[in-house]
Amino acid sequence: MKTNAIVVSDSAEPDFERVIAQGLDEFNEQVAGLSDRRPLNIIVRDADSNEVLGGAVGRTSLGLAFLDRFHLPSQMRGSGLGTKILEAFEDEARQRGCSSAVLYTISFQAPGFYEKNGWTSFGEIRSEREGISRVFMSKKL
Repeated sequence: MKTNAIVVSDSAEPDFERVIAQGLDEFNEQVAGLSDRRPLNIIVRDADSNEVLGGAVGRTSLGLAFLDRFHLPSQMRGSGLGTKILEAFEDEARQRGCSSAVLYTISFQAPGFYEKNGWTSFGEIRSEREGISRVFMSKKL
């Protein structure tokens, strides 16, 4: 019997990611009768240069929105722009039929920001590094 290779990699491989996504989509459709996974990105661009400055990266699937990454340069924080990006993410998720959203942040990043915007913590995993933990949050949309 042939033994398949298992490879550990630290590089992004679009073909690999496509195979995994396609396999999951097919399985979800077979079991749930639906395969609706879509990227959901909120992009902030410079008005003059069109350069990407920050924003949110996420996805929606089976009625749930996942906020995977969110970043704004330090000079843009505290201006209300972050809340507008988060609201745009949530609004689009609702338009897609999502009733809840989930994310995780790190204790030194932005749990307070998300709490201020109606998100609640449902778990925390402490790191071996003192004072650092992953904070898991959700919000009913």
